[in-house]
Amino acid sequence: MLDVFQSTSSKLILLLAVVLIASLQYRFWLGEGGYVPHQALTQQIQQQAEINTELKERNRILAAEVFDLKNGSEAIEEHARLDLGLIKPNETFVQMSTISTQYKPIYIDPNAKVDTATNEN
Repeated sequence: MLDVFQSTSSKLILLLAVVLIASLQYRFWLGEGGYVPHQALTQQIQQQAEINTELKERNRILAAEVFDLKNGSEAIEEHARLDLGLIKPNETFVQMSTISTQYKPIYIDPNAKVDTATNEN
């Protein structure tokens, strides 16, 4: 078997075969349309499909809101009350706070003298 690769032409053919196989493997794994770029593209398509699903849901909600605004007065009244703070005559407006009960407000005495260099009283 070793006698086969003794001639120069046999060595040249072997080298050519190795180079050909290496180039084909490179094209398969890393070349244009190869395995690695295909996997990256597949992942990008999946991410974009998820984004599209979220945007379709948002568009559906906005379309329903536009329909309500065009066809009903309840949606207009709701927007006027929530966004503009409008109230009806003889109606009391109550706004609920959404601050957590764990929230501890910081009270600052406006008359306290604070040294700005050291931030101490």
